Amino acid sequence: MSLLAALIVGGCGGGSSSTMPRPHHVKAKPAAKAVPRLLSYRPLFSLPAAVQDPAVATLADGRFVLLGGITPAITSTAQIVVARAGGTVATASLPGAQHDAQAATIDGTVYVFGGGEFSQYDHILRFDPGSATVSQVGALPRAQSDVAVASIGRTAYVVGGFDGTNALDTIVAWHPGGPAQVVAHLPVPLRYGSVVAVGARLLIIGGSTPTGASDAIYRFDPATGSVTQIGRLPRPITHAGAALLGGEVYLVGGRGETTEQRTASIWAIDPGTGAVRGAGRLPQPLSDAGVLADGGAIIVAGGLSAAGVQATVGELVTT
Repeated sequence: MSLLAALIVGGCGGGSSSTMPRPHHVKAKPAAKAVPRLLSYRPLFSLPAAVQDPAVATLADGRFVLLGGITPAITSTAQIVVARAGGTVATASLPGAQHDAQAATIDGTVYVFGGGEFSQYDHILRFDPGSATVSQVGALPRAQSDVAVASIGRTAYVVGGFDGTNALDTIVAWHPGGPAQVVAHLPVPLRYGSVVAVGARLLIIGGSTPTGASDAIYRFDPATGSVTQIGRLPRPITHAGAALLGGEVYLVGGRGETTEQRTASIWAIDPGTGAVRGAGRLPQPLSDAGVLADGGAIIVAGGLSAAGVQATVGELVTT
C-alpha cells in the first residue's frame, strides 16, 4: 500500500488503531564511475621521406606541418611537409637543413624556434603555409637546440634547450613583432622535454637533465612566472611527444636514458592534479616522433624505432 493510499483508508485522525506505515529508505546507488579513455592507433599514410625529430605545428582545416628533422642517413633535412589525415598536400624547404627545433602556430602562421645542424641556431623562422615561403623574423636570446615549444594566445614559449655546451633552464617568451625574452627558469636545466598549453598555463613533462632522464611534471603559469612540480611519471621519459585531447594531456612514446630504452607507452596526465594513468600503446616502441593534436585525434608522424627512422604517419583516437 502506498503512503497516499494509507492516508485515505485510515482517515486524518480518528479511530483507527492501525499505525501509519513507515516509508522505506531506499539506498542510493553509487554514481557510475567514469570509464578511463584509452587511445588506439591506426596508420594513415607514409611521408615522402622518413624523418625523426621534426618541428611540428597544426594548421587550419585539418592540416599540419613537419619542418626539418633527421633523415635515415643521420643528417639534417630542410624539407617541409604539409599534410592532412589523407596524405601529403604540399612540400617546401627551410633556408637550410636543421633538426632539434620546435614550432608553434600563431594567427595561422607557423614559427620555428632554434634548432641546429653542426651548431645551434638562434633564429626564429616564419613559415607562411599560403605562399610556402620562409623568412627570419626574430632571434632567441642565445642559440639553442633541443627545445620544446607551445603557444598561449599570440605568445610562444620556448622551454629549455641546449646551447652547444650546456642544457638550459630558461623559459623564453616571444610574440610576433616583439623581442624574445627570458620570463622564467626551470628548477633544473632541461633538453628534449614535452610541452603542452592547457588554458593559460603550460605543462612541462619529462625531458633530459644533466643527471639523466626526468620523470617530473611541471606547471608553468605565465601570469606569475612560477614553475611548480605537480606530479611524476611512472618512470623517467625523454624524447617523447605530447598533445592535449579531450581535457587530458597525452605523452606518446619516448625513451629512457638511451635509444635502446624506447617505449610504446601512452600516458594520460590530468593537467589539474598531475595524476598519471596508462592510456594505450603504440604498435612499436618509438621516440622522437612528431606529435600534435588534430581535431579529435593525435597525429604521430615519423620517429625512431628499432628498425630505424620512420616514414609512417598514424593517428591515436579514443576508444
